[in-house]
Amino acid sequence: MFETIGNIMAPLTAIIIHAAIPLTIILVYALVAIWGERKIAGFIQDRLGPMRVGGFHGWAQSIADLLKLIQKEDIIPTDASRFLFKFAPFMMFAASYAAFAVIPFSSDYIGSNINVGVFYLLAVTSILTLSVIMAGWASNNKWSLLGGMRSAAQMVSYEVPTIATVLTVIVVAGSLNLMTVTEMQSGNDILGFLPNWFIFQNPFLIIAFGIFFISILAESHRVPFDLPESESELVGGYQTEYSGMRWAMFMLAEYADMLLLSLLGATLFFGGWNSPFGEFMAGPFWGFFWFMLKGLLLVFVMMWIRWTLPRYRVDQLMHICWSILIPLSFVNLILVALWEMIF
Repeated sequence: MFETIGNIMAPLTAIIIHAAIPLTIILVYALVAIWGERKIAGFIQDRLGPMRVGGFHGWAQSIADLLKLIQKEDIIPTDASRFLFKFAPFMMFAASYAAFAVIPFSSDYIGSNINVGVFYLLAVTSILTLSVIMAGWASNNKWSLLGGMRSAAQMVSYEVPTIATVLTVIVVAGSLNLMTVTEMQSGNDILGFLPNWFIFQNPFLIIAFGIFFISILAESHRVPFDLPESESELVGGYQTEYSGMRWAMFMLAEYADMLLLSLLGATLFFGGWNSPFGEFMAGPFWGFFWFMLKGLLLVFVMMWIRWTLPRYRVDQLMHICWSILIPLSFVNLILVALWEMIF
């Protein structure tokens, strides 16, 4: 009997460890990123940001906010659809969290090394749209419903150029496996000194990355594309009726989505866990360091943009997507394919 239990516990323990690693990364990153965004905002706006809580530059402000949110009353509107109202924030975080399963954190660690990793990631993250609509509709509030419908229009629209730019990398790599995509970018073969990253291999992939980055700003509801929340018009968008930890789950999912899409960009265009110095400072530990550094640099640029650009109107947002990004992304996809055929 004990042998049977041991045979069951061994794979179960491995599953728990595999699940705990990305969850730990997300939780630690969220606490640091929220504090970091406040400090970045303070620097850009010539103010201090958090300074008191926790001593040095208010490092414990995010922890204090977490404790505050845990203690807040969980309010559910009387006429809300209670099950869907409660389920929406968990569904949103689960979609972001599940996508981390195919992200190659280093040469020795990936949650699930499946051959359709890119397809799986894009399919799972599409559930985010459903959770936002669910939250808006279940709240039985017109502002929440408007915020949810705005979000649906925005996220479905910007998924098109995102997928088109991801396809440009797939055309070059010839694989949907993110670990294979990363391994193809190892070494310093371009001009003898540049890293062998895809963004340096094909000039049209530079354009593809620009489209990809703009699209993931909209996908993760970041300024100047934060219309799903849009506090000045919608009182808080689809989150209007949420409080306490349910509201915090939406925020956690948003920050997790920022990190996920940034790490995807680092994998597709900037070599993933590969060192920028070839074999120097390479290996599993250094690979994790370089991978997270690349992803966090993209997160930093997202935060920088938030405190630099104003929000677009709805018509401007849709014009940028349907009239500019989508045609450009498909033309660029064809040019990438032609470049690969000729060179």
